[in-house]
Amino acid sequence: MIHQLAAVDKRAKISKNVIVEPFTTIAGDVEIGEGTWIGSNVTIMDGARIGKNCRIFPGTVISAIPQDLKFDGEDTQTIIGDETTIRECVTVNRGTKALGFTKIGNNCLIMATSHIAHDCVIGDHVIIVNGCGIAGHVEIGDFTVMGGLSAVHQFGKIGKHVMISGGTLVRKDIPPYVKVAREPMSYAGINSVGLRRRGFTNDKIFEIQKIYRAIFQMKMNVSQAVSHIEKEMLPTAERDEILQFIQNSPRGIVKGYGTGKE
Repeated sequence: MIHQLAAVDKRAKISKNVIVEPFTTIAGDVEIGEGTWIGSNVTIMDGARIGKNCRIFPGTVISAIPQDLKFDGEDTQTIIGDETTIRECVTVNRGTKALGFTKIGNNCLIMATSHIAHDCVIGDHVIIVNGCGIAGHVEIGDFTVMGGLSAVHQFGKIGKHVMISGGTLVRKDIPPYVKVAREPMSYAGINSVGLRRRGFTNDKIFEIQKIYRAIFQMKMNVSQAVSHIEKEMLPTAERDEILQFIQNSPRGIVKGYGTGKE
């Protein structure tokens, strides 16, 4: 299943039913799970840990050393979950000593020419559309969709079930369940379509809407809105997740459209 024109180090741990197409190079400190397909002209470097049934398309480079001047050759990894597809000419850098790894979850789709830098942690079922740039130490939650040609500032945090419009420059953190768009990036409502597709009930969607109305549409700053939500709204998993995200956001969250406040 490994083409004779592929260059695969004998130390690499490659499971059964893996297909490696011609002109691909795989280093020694690499593990590839069962059923994965590696296209032609792919480069997989030391530290890569690739799951089962992945598809990696031509021109991709996985686990190259970080583009970080502080990197000093430390032993780090790139971890890619099961059933993930990585399209043409994507680059995924391995971690630094700060975290030790870069991680992409299960069932993700990383579209062509996107870049994922060192020490990023990307959840499950994430879609990153063509040409996105994700700087180092970024966290992206499950089921997030990142529109094409978007970019995320280093150390940025993006919650679960977020929809990011194409071409967005993400300079602030984005809490769970919302849509963002425009320049500068602004809150554009909750991701109700995505939530319905994933089984959220109308009551649960209304609850999330009510929380974000307090944050972005009432005449309060974020701290006042958080205090109001804690006092006036019953605790739920979603409420607590949103509040915890905001309270743990040192960069601050996205602005409300037209409010000028954070």
